[in-house]
Amino acid sequence: MRIHAVTPIHVDEAEVARRQARYDALAPRGVRVELHDIGPEAPRALETEADVRASEELVGKALAAARPGVDATLPDCVLDPAVPAPGGEQPFPPTLGLLRLGVGAAVLAGARVAAVARNRAIAAELEARIAAYGWSGAFLGVTVLDLAVEDIEDGDRWVRAVRPALERAGAAGADVVLNGCSAVDVEEGLDPALPRLLDPISTALRLLR
Repeated sequence: MRIHAVTPIHVDEAEVARRQARYDALAPRGVRVELHDIGPEAPRALETEADVRASEELVGKALAAARPGVDATLPDCVLDPAVPAPGGEQPFPPTLGLLRLGVGAAVLAGARVAAVARNRAIAAELEARIAAYGWSGAFLGVTVLDLAVEDIEDGDRWVRAVRPALERAGAAGADVVLNGCSAVDVEEGLDPALPRLLDPISTALRLLR
């Protein structure tokens, strides 16, 4: 299975290589994810709603242009930009969604889900997507971490910010907490006593397997 993936923001070659290495390490046998930078016209970070909307439009165009010759397309983003809404027309090859796959499986399994996000713009879009997918009844909300885009590459700093959010989510009754950034390399189980931290990429790729 060959999947054409596109970043939601413009990143340099080193960051594309880092993200590609995560896909290579996590992809099951027979699945190849080929990650491409969206291009310099895209935002360099999702800081505002305008950034989110611009990213969504450009991701949609990039995925549409890449469809011939691949088995599926994938936005490299937990916000599922350009992923068709439930009941909407699905292109062929299909567009997969990290959020739709990972949280969808958790909700179907009966889990109560919370999430963390880097900033308020991402948190608001994540909540809107959850509602659009019909999962609000199983969703306990998003904790904003107030981190910079540069912190995506710093797994240790991300973990330090996430740990208190996991504690609060556990106290609220969450079974799992979605890590609201697909590009962060963190362990899923920080502490057995805390809710499990769902990595969007590893969860989605396990489901594809």
